[in-house]
Amino acid sequence: MEASASTSTARRLRAFRRWMRDHGVVCSDALRLDAAEDGGGGVYVRALAALREGDLAIEAAELGGPLALAVAVMYERARGAESPWDAYLRLIPEREPVPLVWPADEAERLLAGTELDKIVKQDRQFICEDWKECIEPLILSGELEVDPDDFSLENYFSAKSLLSSRSFRIDSYHGSGMVPLADLFNHKTGGEHVHFTSVLEGSDSDSEDGEDPNNASADEQSTIENSADIPSGDDEDLEMIVVRDVNEGEEVFNTYGTMGNAALLHRYGFTEMDNPYDIVNIDLALVTKWCSSKYSRRYARARVSLWHNLGYSGCTSQDADYFEISYDGEPQLELLILLYIISLKSDAYDKLASVAHDLIGDDEVDSISSVLKVVRVTSSNQHPDIGGLEKLPDVKKLLLNESVCSALVSLADMRESLYGSNTLEDDRQKLQACSSVNERNLYHSLVLRVSERTILHKLKKHASSWSKTKKRKQL
Repeated sequence: MEASASTSTARRLRAFRRWMRDHGVVCSDALRLDAAEDGGGGVYVRALAALREGDLAIEAAELGGPLALAVAVMYERARGAESPWDAYLRLIPEREPVPLVWPADEAERLLAGTELDKIVKQDRQFICEDWKECIEPLILSGELEVDPDDFSLENYFSAKSLLSSRSFRIDSYHGSGMVPLADLFNHKTGGEHVHFTSVLEGSDSDSEDGEDPNNASADEQSTIENSADIPSGDDEDLEMIVVRDVNEGEEVFNTYGTMGNAALLHRYGFTEMDNPYDIVNIDLALVTKWCSSKYSRRYARARVSLWHNLGYSGCTSQDADYFEISYDGEPQLELLILLYIISLKSDAYDKLASVAHDLIGDDEVDSISSVLKVVRVTSSNQHPDIGGLEKLPDVKKLLLNESVCSALVSLADMRESLYGSNTLEDDRQKLQACSSVNERNLYHSLVLRVSERTILHKLKKHASSWSKTKKRKQL
């Protein structure tokens, strides 16, 4: 079976090389396209000779494109051998293994509790609506003169998975597009060898402008939105430049941006072990639920309202506010401030509420100075030295009383319960026994789950440590 797949991939590679020659795509003689060793039909880029920073790896001419990439992919695939993109479209897979196209029940089971749980469900809903409102009328109009089956909802999902994984921003003029050969380079966090640039602007195109790829919520739109229209213009070159030396025989990597595993799996269908950009989000709704159960709904509403009145807010996605927990288990400052306000005794809370308006300036909230003001107003202890605090970690420590640390542990437990009854150790054992080739979806979902749950355990460990340190100082 593997030999057959290898032969098929080799045949498609030969056809793609002919296509590159015919379409002015020049690949350095120092690069070789090889079939992936796992026998899955994938392709990667290998260095045949040592590459040095500044070398030109790829030159692609005559960049152009249709108004809607998803429609273009389906249309050109429907044309088969008549399409000028046929060799390229036959080289890449029918669909990428992103969660968007996993069986719905499998995605729900494997992604339960993770940062992708809600996002993938929303993606499916939006894409179905997109097809119903935009693609189906196009089919019924008869304008494309193709078989309606080629524009089915299933094929639309496949096209969207390709755009999610293979289209990227070229520059401000061309917008986003699929660039043959350039999209065959695999990603490596912090270890890329090449950058893709436009000769016109000379701008790197590894990630979308203004987008925070660390955040899975911010990355929601990458799969569900249509890519930018590509205006016509004069022919110009796109280049892949070597930015880091490559030894002979090594795989040549690009970068898709500084993304955590939730974003990588969501958009590209893979994860990386020990990804330093991983985060876990704790929804404001979860904090409110915890506070209501410990005190009352009225108490929770009042404390959250005061927090907002002081100018604070968490991160915001389409339908929820949330707080980020970093890879090291560090909670977002705004979460600590909210928990600190929740933990205040009635007299301190009333005092803070009475001066809240005076604590807000005309400028944006300065994290450090605003925290120091809150602590001065509410603390029964004198802090003569807090005015000299300038580093965020030191300021955070002021907020970490025993009640706040206990709240962090409770929130981490509530957040982890969303993964189900299995423990972190259960997931680690499953991951060790899992094949990244034969059980791809399970493997990458487990990498994501293990990473997220490890972060929550780091948070609990930090909170317990902070609490013990506070008690020792009080003694």
